Amino acid sequence: MKALFSLFAVLLVMLVGYIGADVANLQYLFGIIIPYAALLLFVGGFIYRITQWASSPVPFRIPTTCGQEQSLPWIKQNKIDNPSTKFGVFLRMVLEVLFFRSLFRNIKTELRVDENGPKIGYGSNKWLWLFGLIFHWSLLIILLRHLRLFLEPIPFFVSVLDSADSFLQIGLPQLYITDILFVCAITYLFLRRIVVPQVKYISMAADYFPLFMLMGIGGTGMLMRYFLRVDIVSVKELALGLITFNPHIPAGISGVFYIHLFLICVLFIYFPLSKLMHMGGIFLSPTRNMANNNRMVRHINPWNYPVKVHTYEEYEDEFREKMIKAGIPVEKE
Repeated sequence: MKALFSLFAVLLVMLVGYIGADVANLQYLFGIIIPYAALLLFVGGFIYRITQWASSPVPFRIPTTCGQEQSLPWIKQNKIDNPSTKFGVFLRMVLEVLFFRSLFRNIKTELRVDENGPKIGYGSNKWLWLFGLIFHWSLLIILLRHLRLFLEPIPFFVSVLDSADSFLQIGLPQLYITDILFVCAITYLFLRRIVVPQVKYISMAADYFPLFMLMGIGGTGMLMRYFLRVDIVSVKELALGLITFNPHIPAGISGVFYIHLFLICVLFIYFPLSKLMHMGGIFLSPTRNMANNNRMVRHINPWNYPVKVHTYEEYEDEFREKMIKAGIPVEKE
């Protein structure tokens, strides 16, 4: 039910984009005003969330570790899993951000019943790591490829990336490898949420919505490239006008492009409000970005401010007579 609710929400977004731009002829609204508003809300919301997290006090060293910390000289330290220096933290963050190192160690837990009774079994579960890595890297490459629509002349690295992504040269237009990988990865991430009982139980509508949004964006993008061709010159003219703050609506852009663009705008608006903010939050996680040097450096809690205390001696002096009447022993008669 939660997945269906999110699916209907995404279909409604697509219907609004089609009716508004192709039926009601509101191309200026859906092609200029909404993209600018979405970008403004995305940047503002992103900065606001990051500022909130950055201003949150972290009085204690709480790095999450799974290796030996620096100790006695003859005990070997795990300098990446349990770093004690800033350089070690940097390496740990790089491996985490680029290669999802902690997710690589992900395991699955199952309750199995055999002739000896129930027992808990542990096993490797690398599929989530693999498809998560494929999804994020494919999405990054696709975003970089789209820079050719916003920049003139096209940067050299974008042309190289475009050529490398389509080096198989299957059909015309050339098939992008990242398009296929993106579809496979997003399909796995969706099926995992509806097939695995434990994941399905904890999945909310907010977990399905971005998946369906990305499916819609990828689907309409592939539809425009491989099946319903759009005037790429007009699309680039619109993109250059937006990026140079000289917007205008060129003629000849089909309705499917405005559906694609409206889906992107809605995702941009939704981004700062959702779990997708882990893209920025991972850099501010105190369990990851701190060195575990508690044995070498004394860390003083900044919240330790002077507190007026009421000692027991003062308490007894204040209530001695009442304590004696109540039969409570006192130190001084």
